[in-house]
Amino acid sequence: MAVRAVRGAVQLERDEAEHMHGQVAELLTAILERNGIAVDDLISVWFTATPDLHSDFPAVAARKLGITDVPLICAQELDVAGAMPRVVRILAHVESGLSKGEISHVYLGAAAALRKDIAQ
Repeated sequence: MAVRAVRGAVQLERDEAEHMHGQVAELLTAILERNGIAVDDLISVWFTATPDLHSDFPAVAARKLGITDVPLICAQELDVAGAMPRVVRILAHVESGLSKGEISHVYLGAAAALRKDIAQ
């Protein structure tokens, strides 16, 4: 097994905790499913949120999914003028038999515009 990094992002419609939890859970679930990753394959997960998101930590969504023994961390994105608002990004480090080229990065909804080169 190799260590791989998997990216993803989702743009929230509004800054509300339950909405964030649901959207981040959907993103994280899609990342796991599209790459055939089991929770036991997760090494660590970084969550970042744009500075306009204050309602909760995105990592709470992972804990609600039952991901309880994986190191998670949240950070704030740079406040860049003109950047897409209300975005949560994920960078997951995983053990996987997939090659780098086989990894499916997941950008849901409007967030697909962030990385048209790798969005699935």
